[in-house]
Amino acid sequence: MHAAENSPLTRKLMAFVALSAKEVDVLDQLHQRRRSFVAGRDMVHQGQVAQAAYILAAGWVCSYKLQPDGTRQIIDFQIPGDFLGLRSVLLRTSDHSFEPIVDILAAEVPKRDLLDAFSQTPRLATAVLWAASRDEAMVVEHLVRLGRRDADQRVAHFLLELASRLALVGMGTKAGFACPLTQYHLADALGLSSVHVNRVLRKLRQENMVTFKNGQVRFINIDALIKLADFDPAYLDQTGPLLA
Repeated sequence: MHAAENSPLTRKLMAFVALSAKEVDVLDQLHQRRRSFVAGRDMVHQGQVAQAAYILAAGWVCSYKLQPDGTRQIIDFQIPGDFLGLRSVLLRTSDHSFEPIVDILAAEVPKRDLLDAFSQTPRLATAVLWAASRDEAMVVEHLVRLGRRDADQRVAHFLLELASRLALVGMGTKAGFACPLTQYHLADALGLSSVHVNRVLRKLRQENMVTFKNGQVRFINIDALIKLADFDPAYLDQTGPLLA
């Protein structure tokens, strides 16, 4: 059996197109250079001239930008099945950093191998382009989340988006999901203080919608949470098992 056959990336791409045996074989080749990275130490730093991308196989990563005053802004969180640094490979220089939140396993994909894979299997390249386009759509939605939604809606929308993404790779359900993020991570990503995030999570728990403790998100009333967040998963371009 190919190592990549049941990988999170393969599961995600299969939501877009049924991959052939040849395409799975090419994906398998892209998974060969597996590396471990420890939590808290950047695997790619802002301004790095990158010649490789990574396929996240296990663990969670945050992508962030450094500000001139030394502070950072979290852009997004990457989960298994996501490409890391794909844009920086094509644009030559990374415009943001990637930091593992927990110890992770990732496959290093040199630029030449990536371009060769796309040349061999154009349909696989199209599937990866779909995944990249989906990531871009999420960034747009995040801008709306920061600019137009109140704190309760931001937190609710964020948790539902994570659940949908994780469901696509077999790591989340309507019941909930394992989540290593802290309230500080949520605060940074959502433009809130950690105190405000704590207050919102307490309110959502008291209203019997969702709990988030001990690294577990548990949905109590997911329909009410969807209504609160006005969550429409159309931008994720999936009819995954969570919200179908």
